[in-house]
Amino acid sequence: MRAQEFKVNIVGLSQKAHRFDYEFGDEFFKLYGQVLLEGGQFKAAVTLDKRETLIETNFRIEGTARLICDRSLEPFDFPMDIDRTILFKYGEEEKELSDEIVMITRNQQSLDIGQYMYELIAVNVPMKRLHPKFQEDDLEESDIKLVYSSPISEKEKDEDAIDPRWEKLKKLK
Repeated sequence: MRAQEFKVNIVGLSQKAHRFDYEFGDEFFKLYGQVLLEGGQFKAAVTLDKRETLIETNFRIEGTARLICDRSLEPFDFPMDIDRTILFKYGEEEKELSDEIVMITRNQQSLDIGQYMYELIAVNVPMKRLHPKFQEDDLEESDIKLVYSSPISEKEKDEDAIDPRWEKLKKLK
């Protein structure tokens, strides 16, 4: 698998919707770096709708990512179902305006769809990676409310006691 397989030549595309289907696995993650994932198997349907001023790109990615459990260090498969849209607007310089809008120049020949697919998968990796066998334990732990209280010292007890002068004033009511 080469990175070229995921580059789409946008100059040659007509102004209409174009669909690209990809299937990728562990080799894909080696191409783009596998910092967060051990690997996985995915199918992606990418629709590029080229218009005069922008390219609307819809990513539909389904599959399983192989993750390492934070608790037991066992590998497990985590299912993912991603549906995101990224707009590539034509402008004077190349820059990312937001998570969903990227400015590109009219001179740009191609889009690296693979990089965006990798980033969408990486963003969907959970912060807390728990093997499914620990999911119930985690839910039970989240229901427990931990309350910490230290023993009351003698000084605090004295502060809680009412000053005798104030006590006499209360009796005047």
